[in-house]
Amino acid sequence: MCDRTFLRSAAEIYFENEYFIYASSRDPSTPPDVLPGSGIAVPVAHRASPFDFEPDEWLALGDILRRSKKVWDERLAPDGYGLYWTSFPRSDAEVAEMHAHLHVVPRFDDEPCADGGGRVGIKGDANRRPDPRRPGTGRARLFGS
Repeated sequence: MCDRTFLRSAAEIYFENEYFIYASSRDPSTPPDVLPGSGIAVPVAHRASPFDFEPDEWLALGDILRRSKKVWDERLAPDGYGLYWTSFPRSDAEVAEMHAHLHVVPRFDDEPCADGGGRVGIKGDANRRPDPRRPGTGRARLFGS
């Protein structure tokens, strides 16, 4: 099990269950006003990829995703979500060190790069919305109902 102190202390939103944590933490290299509300879901156990998850972990991930979606639907009313897995280890990484994680990114119609993929959405300096905290249409509330 990993030390989750950093994620817990840096997150605006933090949830955990037996198998997963969710933290709305931002990578320091990401411009602060590009897509507020972005976060990650990380398995408690080291897993190199989602292909390694046990059935109970998939159920726990669903719980974490629904909880995080509920918060961001209420706070930001996004137009949709991008869900982007990172499970691409460095070539020199030990398998035991690998930790897959799922980026959970509220997306909005007024993003300059709305049609771009995950990395351009959360890392692209050009993807600044006119007002980063202005609610979207809330269309994403249609998901999971």
